[in-house]
Amino acid sequence: MTDLPSTGVAPVRSTLLEPTGSMIPDADPTRTSGTTIQSGATLTWADRRLYREGAPHRILSGALHYFRVHPDLWRDRVRRLADLGLNTVDTYVPWNFHQPHEQRAPRFDGWRDLERFLTVVGEEGLDAIVRPGPYICAEWSNGGLPSWLTARGVALRSSDPGFTGPVGSWFDELVPRVRDLQANRGGPVVALQVENEFGSYGDDHAYLLWNREALVSRGIDELLFTADGPTDLMLDGGSVPGTLAAVTMGSRPAAARRLQADRRPEEPFVVAEYWNGWFDHWGEPHHVRSVASATSTLSGILDDHGSVSVYMAHGGTNFGLWAGANELDGVLQPTVTSYDSDAPIAEDGTLTPKFHAMRAELGVDGSVPLRVAAQPSHLPPRTIALQRRADLLPGLRAVGERSVFRPLPAAYEDLGLDAGLVVHVAFPRIPAGVHELTLTEVRDRAVVLVDGAPVGVVDGPSGSVTVTGTGDAIRLEVVVESLGRVNYGPLLGGRKGLLGPVLVDRRMVQGWESVAVPLQDLGPDQLDAATSAPVTRATTAPASGFATATLDVDEPADTFLALPGSTKGFVWVNGFLLGRYWEIGPQVTLYCPAPLLRPGTNTVTVLDLERLGTVLELRDGPELGPAEEYVEEF
Repeated sequence: MTDLPSTGVAPVRSTLLEPTGSMIPDADPTRTSGTTIQSGATLTWADRRLYREGAPHRILSGALHYFRVHPDLWRDRVRRLADLGLNTVDTYVPWNFHQPHEQRAPRFDGWRDLERFLTVVGEEGLDAIVRPGPYICAEWSNGGLPSWLTARGVALRSSDPGFTGPVGSWFDELVPRVRDLQANRGGPVVALQVENEFGSYGDDHAYLLWNREALVSRGIDELLFTADGPTDLMLDGGSVPGTLAAVTMGSRPAAARRLQADRRPEEPFVVAEYWNGWFDHWGEPHHVRSVASATSTLSGILDDHGSVSVYMAHGGTNFGLWAGANELDGVLQPTVTSYDSDAPIAEDGTLTPKFHAMRAELGVDGSVPLRVAAQPSHLPPRTIALQRRADLLPGLRAVGERSVFRPLPAAYEDLGLDAGLVVHVAFPRIPAGVHELTLTEVRDRAVVLVDGAPVGVVDGPSGSVTVTGTGDAIRLEVVVESLGRVNYGPLLGGRKGLLGPVLVDRRMVQGWESVAVPLQDLGPDQLDAATSAPVTRATTAPASGFATATLDVDEPADTFLALPGSTKGFVWVNGFLLGRYWEIGPQVTLYCPAPLLRPGTNTVTVLDLERLGTVLELRDGPELGPAEEYVEEF
């Protein structure tokens, strides 16, 4: 993701207090906790009731991720959450977004200015909940963990010092910024989450206690809580003493309430994530949830003083290459660019029918006016010609970095590459006749070219194409794409790239040059270099490579981009990587927020790995694909 300049808004600062929290020993930490132990905390609980500064209170929160919304739109989206009837905003903090490179200090400017985001939340009169991880899931690449850490082979999300050491260093940078914005210091932050749904992953309670103490020892003295699915298995693994045990769920609130009351009879019922919609994978239907179903479950959560965080209240976008993936039975399920999630506030900020129904359920009188427009303005629809600029391989070579030579192809991690592409080149001699070229372990997708011409695509984890030899050496090039790092489950932290040998029939191909192409780091200058590379084939033939379109705008407004006729690739607007498109759907359009455009001439750059179309369409609404009702259940 190309960086944006900081807007210069100063975060709220106040006098520091000494940490006063301590851990209560407990014979069965997963089932009892007593009352809150954070002395001076704004939020406390007793007798299954939540209190804010001593007065009865209910958290009515909505998930809104600053890293999925353009910074110039943060205030608008926060106001939309307030219009929904919420009193709190919650956000994860993705470590890899702030520190993608180990040798560079974490950044907290521009799009990464967490303090500015939290300050905006407070200025709009809302509380904030921060979920610092270090693991966040969130359908975010690698669950928020940096790939430079997961590549080391340490025991992730455990008390292994190889993991807790780097996390401690990260918390040294992050936690003081949140500490100074706690509500008991004049800021908006009323609670922080300890780890994230750990009971779905493991049962290393020493690690959870370390994580909790890592927050307390760095000055966090507001409410702490854990969050896990509403099953004994998950709550056994994820709960810790002295810490409120919240649940995450999409349905059956009465059953979750009974389970939580049995395990933690003194604690209030808090749903840290209520999944009122769901995310999408490439090649699967667009998941939606009916208004009636979503509001019915919300009503059940709110019964008997329940507190809730609507996940997502506004989903936003997986800009760049930050979308994560799941893996089921050896098949990767990459997440799409849109994170609309069928939320009450749509990807572009539009207030949906679900918004108005939830607003009523949350007790807002329908006569109360909105502070924001129900729908943002959009550019008028139009069609613009795409101009081919460069073939695939010359364009990628022009922006390639960190080339290495090895007997076998180098993995992404060997190249220090988190996301993007790797171009592998070898020169095997192919006997006369037709032969099978096999890629034995592909993570995740590979375009195979012989002497510059495409011969096939291999979708991981393995596959073959045929090549015809003459007895001479060929130039074999394999362009490997990571479709997103797994963000959930035991396969978290898996390596990417061409991980197994390449075979010609039974013989291994050896002697490879591997070139990293960090698409997420490309800006206008690098894109100019890529699009200035040669075009060697006829411009009228369908081909892969780079193309551009010129978009003239009088006044910037939101738009949705579509590429009919193109197959699979990436789109930049004025040097900013919007994300992926793929003809298999379900997502068709890419959301382009108004702040990415400027009055006058704008440049849209397209890289297609297989077949470029001839036009770029601007649309005035999203097309997220054929819908399928989906409700997550435990």
